Amino acid sequence: MKRAVMSFSGGMDSTGLLVHLLSNNYKIDCVSFNYGQKHAIEIDRASANISYLKEKGYEVNHRIVDLSSAMSIFNSALISENLEIPEGHYEEEQMKATVVPNRNAIFSSIIYGYALSIVSKEDIDVKIALGVHSGDHAIYPDCRPEFYESLGDSFRIGNWDSERVEFFLPYIDGDKKSILFDALNSCENLNIDFNVIFRNTITSYNPDSEGRSSGKSGSDIERILAFYEIGREDPIDYIDSWSMVLENAVMTELKYKDEYYKENLTDLQYNVTRKSSTEHPFSGKYWDEKRDGEYTCICCGHTLFTSEMKFDSGCGWPSFHTEHSGAQIEKIDDRTHGMVRTEVKCSKCNSHLGHIFNDGPFRFGGERYCINSASMNFEERE
Repeated sequence: MKRAVMSFSGGMDSTGLLVHLLSNNYKIDCVSFNYGQKHAIEIDRASANISYLKEKGYEVNHRIVDLSSAMSIFNSALISENLEIPEGHYEEEQMKATVVPNRNAIFSSIIYGYALSIVSKEDIDVKIALGVHSGDHAIYPDCRPEFYESLGDSFRIGNWDSERVEFFLPYIDGDKKSILFDALNSCENLNIDFNVIFRNTITSYNPDSEGRSSGKSGSDIERILAFYEIGREDPIDYIDSWSMVLENAVMTELKYKDEYYKENLTDLQYNVTRKSSTEHPFSGKYWDEKRDGEYTCICCGHTLFTSEMKFDSGCGWPSFHTEHSGAQIEKIDDRTHGMVRTEVKCSKCNSHLGHIFNDGPFRFGGERYCINSASMNFEERE
C-alpha cells in the first residue's frame, strides 16, 4: 500500500493532486487549514469533494486544522480586514500583498509531524504531497523547489524516522494547464465526473457572499486561462458570465505580457515579435551564424531550431529547412502587404518569428523557414 498526507485547500491545484493520488492507488489523509482566510469557503468546497468521492467509493480521511487565532497576528491581504485583495495579473507586483508570511512552512511543519505519526502507528513510508507549481514561483517564494529542498533537509535533521518521509511535488515544474490535463486523465481512470470535482473547488481570493468567484483576482485569471487553454468552460459560478470573465482574463494577460515585453526586449525585438515587423536583410546577428547550437524564442526560451537545420539561402535572413521536433511552430495564412504568405509563430508565446516558403532544399522537404534574428536567442554548444 502507498501512503500519502497532503495539504488540501479546496482549490484547483490541491484537488487535481487529490485525484492524481487516488488514481495512483494511494491511501490518503487530507489536511485543510483554517488560517482566517477571507475565502474560507474553500474548506467547505474541500469537504464537498470528500463527500462526493465517498459516494463514489473512495474513502479519504479529512482533517481540518484551525490556525485562525495564531495566524491572525500576520499581515496579508488574504487575512487582514484592512487590506483589499488586489486585482490584475498573477505576477504583477501588487499581488505580493496576497503572500501570507511563512504560511507554507507552517503548513508543511504540521503535515510533516502528521506524516511521522503515521509512520510510527502504521510502520509505513509516507509521502507529503503538495500541489505547488511553477506559476506560483514568481510571487510566492515558499512554493519554489529550493524552498522545499531546504525545508526537507531541516526536517530530516530535526526528526527521528525522517528517512521514511519525503516531499512529493508532481507539479513543481508544471502549470495550471498541466494540472487540469492530469486531472482529466485521473478522473477518467477513477470513473468520476471532472466537472463535479472542479465545481467543488474555488480559486478566487475574493468570492462574493454567495461563493461566486469574482474572476478578477490574479488567482482567478490564472485559473480561467488554464481552462481556456484546455478547451473547457470552468464549471464554477462566476459573478459575471463565462464569456465576460474569459474576455477580461485574456485582456489582462495580453496587457501584462505587452508591458513585460516592452520592458525586457529591445525596440527591434519588440516590434518584430509583438508587432510582426521585419528586420532588414543582412542586418540580423544570426543571418550568417555558423556555430553549433540551438535557436530559441527570444520571448519565452522555447527551442525552435538547431544549427543542423540551418542553411545559407542567400536571402539575408536566417534560414532553416526543418524545425525542432518539439517546436510545434504555428503556421498562419498571412495576406498583409498585398501578398499571400504563411506566417510562423512560436507555439508557446505567440511571438512572430517570420514566414515559411516553398523554396527550401528538396531533400529536406522543400520548405524554408525565413526567420528574423531579432525573434531568437542563440545558445552555443560547448
